[in-house]
Amino acid sequence: MIFALAAGSLAACGQKGSGSSVSGSSGSAAGGEVKGSSGITIGLSIGNTTEERWNREIKMFEQYCSDNNITLKEQVANNDASKQISQCENLLNEGIDVLICQSLDAEGAAPIVESAHEAGVKVIAYDRFIMNSDLDYYVTFDSVKVGETEATFVVDAAPKGNYIWLKGAQEDNNALLVAEGQKNILQPYIDSGAITIVSEQWCKGWDPNEALKHTENALSKAGNDVQAVIASNDGTAGGAVQALAAQGLAGKVPICGQDADLAACQRIVEGTQTGTCYKPLQPLNTAACELAVAVAKGEDPKSGVESSLGEWQTLNNGQKDVDSFTVPVEAIDKNNMYDIIIKRDGFHTLEEVYKNVPKDQWPAQK
Repeated sequence: MIFALAAGSLAACGQKGSGSSVSGSSGSAAGGEVKGSSGITIGLSIGNTTEERWNREIKMFEQYCSDNNITLKEQVANNDASKQISQCENLLNEGIDVLICQSLDAEGAAPIVESAHEAGVKVIAYDRFIMNSDLDYYVTFDSVKVGETEATFVVDAAPKGNYIWLKGAQEDNNALLVAEGQKNILQPYIDSGAITIVSEQWCKGWDPNEALKHTENALSKAGNDVQAVIASNDGTAGGAVQALAAQGLAGKVPICGQDADLAACQRIVEGTQTGTCYKPLQPLNTAACELAVAVAKGEDPKSGVESSLGEWQTLNNGQKDVDSFTVPVEAIDKNNMYDIIIKRDGFHTLEEVYKNVPKDQWPAQK
């Protein structure tokens, strides 16, 4: 529980588990701490750490807070939406200035916002929307654009034929938006008869095992006569590739995901995954942190976030138009993998991405 951990919060730096507290140092080595940030306490609720990206992002939050003398109290709900609600109540009882929440259940997380407001705390939804609530702010990627990017990769490679369509977690509003983007690209081809959807399934919890099962069933139903797979993230793409490989189809059937997970980047350079929609995590994370600081200090939130990180817009959550900061996404395939993922952003190393590729086929380092 957070109460037990908080008692030793200064000694809990970097501690992992269901909850921990990180207290900041005297400032950033690169440019000094954010002016006036000392003494701020940010509550962070993460739904799960089963996907690679969330572990990265927790470390980013910890680093920002450490660099800027901010206390961070974090909780991980381990894919339990009810647990997330109680954890957020614990954070509010413990005493925080602002709450950043990556919700597990877009519809079911509304009580978190209500409890926070009762405690006088504003809520920033992180990457995943909180629907039908008086949510204060939202920091995210353009999920419709993600879906369009994924589908474009696949349609360009296979403009006609039988498709398997693997959607994300139906309980996550982002999955609905990704599917909307995918549909924007697919529908004209479906209407013309060029593309036939032989299976369309949601993957609960973005679970790769769900994707594996759905793909196996679809391949069996279609007698392996499948020309493409639309997957909604790199995890589900990995499950689908496993099913394709069992039928000797890996590398022959186009498939794309999102997140630029290491395993996906490896599949891309090896030729079994067509591409991934890269969502640069550092700009998203920095925007959320800067917004949280501005909110905690009572300053203008829109002025508190560096404009080069993305853009402000309003997104409706079913109850209100929510001030939302969106960070752009990028399409990654084997042709720009080195330039963007490795060289520009250092998201993965050359050795990590190309570990299964003969060294004489590695890109020349520029």
